[in-house]
Amino acid sequence: MAVNSGRGRPATGVTATISDVAEAAGVSRQTVSNVLNAPHRVRPTTRERVEHVIAELGYHPNRVARSLRASSPGMIGCRIQPVSTGSVAAIQDRFLHALAEAGQAGDHHVLLFTAHDTDGESNHCTALWRAGAVSGVVLYDIAPDDPRPGRLTAAGVPFAAFGRTATGTDRYSWVDVDNAAGTSAAVDHLVAAGHRRIGFLGWPEGTSVGDARARGWLTAMDRHGLLAGSHRLDVRGRDTMANGTRLMAELLDRPEPPTAVVAATDTLGVGALQTLRDRGLSPGADVAVVGFDDTPAASAIGLTSLRQPIEEVGRLIMTELLRPPAGGGDQPAHRLLEPELVVRASA
Repeated sequence: MAVNSGRGRPATGVTATISDVAEAAGVSRQTVSNVLNAPHRVRPTTRERVEHVIAELGYHPNRVARSLRASSPGMIGCRIQPVSTGSVAAIQDRFLHALAEAGQAGDHHVLLFTAHDTDGESNHCTALWRAGAVSGVVLYDIAPDDPRPGRLTAAGVPFAAFGRTATGTDRYSWVDVDNAAGTSAAVDHLVAAGHRRIGFLGWPEGTSVGDARARGWLTAMDRHGLLAGSHRLDVRGRDTMANGTRLMAELLDRPEPPTAVVAATDTLGVGALQTLRDRGLSPGADVAVVGFDDTPAASAIGLTSLRQPIEEVGRLIMTELLRPPAGGGDQPAHRLLEPELVVRASA
């Protein structure tokens, strides 16, 4: 049986660690953890190789931590985001509610915690797992170069993510919403209604969600032959109602203002509606506005918006974290869901 001879071996007299086993066997720390705690999730050939290395190195897992996990009340950890001022979004609230409902059905509960940044979050998740306080954790608001998936994988912490990084998405389980498909559908709807000058209110570049929503608008404009000059209708700012108001005013002051706009969020969309009303324009009749996220505010004020299937996201993530051991391997799960356009008076 082939192993990485000499690699990952501790020096004489030094206790072997899970990292030593993973390196010598040529697998991840998560796979070693699965061999020890959920062997049916690992392919038989891989399991045998890891078990051989465990015996060869004399690795002894932390029995205290394992016993604590075995007697865990059934908790799934998730960092709660700070409240954002100037925003109408309540996406994480809906997501946490969906997680809690799905977890309750599986006799698990959601353990909420705070952290100042991603480093603190990764450390806290690892500490909770090693102490046996949680069965796994959920990552939320993933950035393109987010370090959290790599850090938790290296630490052997079971997790699933809402969102995905720009690279390495095959290495961990995630559920995501097809944000580009959402803004593309919004443009299609506006074009079908007769609009040709369709603006975009977006976030500054550098976020997974914001960049994907901008890409969907751009792709759809190109598909409809409306790309020429469209860069003059693409304006960006932080996700606040004040910025939505400012950006909409900026577009209306252009020599050829848009007859419709797609906003990257309902927050920006609500700000855009305020500008239209301040100028005596009728949303939907004079200028159409489409938001994204279908927040309660969108429903209350008649803003056409794209509804994320948040309840389904929460259910799928919890299902992945709680799925029982099954033969055939421990391959991560990937799901991409499409948002739904909810048409109201604004468009």
